Parts: sequence; structure tokens; C-alpha cells
Amino acid sequence: MPELPEVETVRRGLLSAMDGEIIKSVDVNRPDLRWPFPDKMKQRLDGQRIRGLRRRSKYILVDLDSGETLIIHLGMSGRMQVSGIEVAGFYREHSPAEKHDHVVFHMQNGARVTFNDPRRFGAMDIGDTATLENHKLLRVIGPEPFGNEFNETYLIEMLKTKTAPIKSALLDQRIVAGLGNIYVCEVLFRTGISPKKPAKSIGERKVKNLVPTIRDVLSEAIDAGGSSLQDHRQTDGQLGYFQHNFAVYDRENQPCLKAGCKGTIRRITQSGRSSFFCSQCQR
Repeated sequence: MPELPEVETVRRGLLSAMDGEIIKSVDVNRPDLRWPFPDKMKQRLDGQRIRGLRRRSKYILVDLDSGETLIIHLGMSGRMQVSGIEVAGFYREHSPAEKHDHVVFHMQNGARVTFNDPRRFGAMDIGDTATLENHKLLRVIGPEPFGNEFNETYLIEMLKTKTAPIKSALLDQRIVAGLGNIYVCEVLFRTGISPKKPAKSIGERKVKNLVPTIRDVLSEAIDAGGSSLQDHRQTDGQLGYFQHNFAVYDRENQPCLKAGCKGTIRRITQSGRSSFFCSQCQR
């Protein structure tokens, strides 16, 4: 599942093709993805100028002149590919239509943005921009990790009564938006915290250290174009490469990379997900 860095990478890749531009027409090639598309989706998008592209947690938000916002979730295998326009110095020709090209945006500037999703776990919906924070998909999401509301005082308060393991607490989108399995593993390694440790038992010093470390890990991943393990591609089709910087994720039985540590990376299962960590230097 794409996490915050992958979604942010896609959002940035869409800017040159869509930001401030007019949607000439939209091809909606099936009635649904993970759930049915909103009523009259094509009619509500055709001819609209895009006022801006934002991200909220793992959702891309496309604000329209109509006062509505298109909400896009990539799901497990969703990709948005840009063609017909130069992006970052490269020009990508329009390719022939593929089987899983479910929604295609034809932009007035000549760009084409294609949403391709073989597994169809992605989703699109439309909501009123002015009240979007109350939309069913967004209303329970916690603060953004780069925002001012996510700070040391806030995180200490949120974790002080949590009996769940810290790994589970940081994956809770109600506590902090956009974090997923990969980046929580990397954050906990850098802060020397075991993923098994109850959140409420972590000292304030280490909790405070989590905030800048979360931001550092996410920033580095965004700069690297995200992590491409299976399906993630940038809008120009290129892979992300942060996976080459993993210290623990997907490194089971390999040596710990921390200087002076002789431990090896272990994998355990927590709430159905793999956690990777060094039992020697993460306590």
C-alpha cells in the first residue's frame, strides 16, 4: 500500500500536467473501483479548471473551480501516469490504452493523466471543498506529520495512555496521518525503540525524538521518489529508490547497520504486518 512519500511523489508529479489547467474531458471506463464512482462523475469533472492539488494523509485532493474536490486513493496497485507533456525535462509519448486504464483525464494543455489499477483497490470520490474535512474518508484522520499540530507535546499526550505496541500506535491514522509499515519500521530503528514496546511505557525523551525522526525519514523518502517494492511508480513511470536506503525493512537475518552493533535484523508479525527490527539496539 503506498504510504505518504509515495502519494506525495505522485502529487508532485501531477502538478505540471494538472495544476491550474482545464480538464478537457474524462474517460470513466468502468462504474467502480474499490467502491462505485460518485454519481455523474464524468459530467462533474469535464470542463473544470483545477485550482490546486493537495495531499491529506494517503489521499490526493484535486480542487476544482466548481467548488468540489476530487479525492483519489491509489490503493495497492494504482498508478497515475502522465504523458503528452514534458515533465522534469522528459517527454513521454501517449501509449496505447491498456486493460486496466480505468479513468483517463484529457487535459486542455495536451497532457493525458491515466489512472491504471490492476487490482482495483484504489478509489475516487467527490466532495464539497469547503467541508471536505468532514468527508467520511477524511474526518477521523489525525494531524499531518509535517504540520504544526504534530509536535512533541501532542505526541506525548496521545501516547501516554496507549497500551498498544508503539508500532501499532504510529500506524493509527487517528494519531498521525500517512505513516505506514515501511517508514514506521525505519523510524523506530533510528530512535532505538522496539516495535513491541507498549506506547505508554516509552520515556518522554524518546517520544520527543520520534517527531523529528518521522519528518526526516519521510523527507528522505520523498526526495528519493518513494519506495518501489512491487507496484509504485512515479508519474513518469520511473521507480522510486528509497528501498535502497532501508536500514531494517525487508532485511530479515541481515546484519544490523548501526555502527558497533553485532545484532541481526529480526522479523515478527504484528496485527498481520511484518515488523523488522534489531533486538540488540532497539529496546
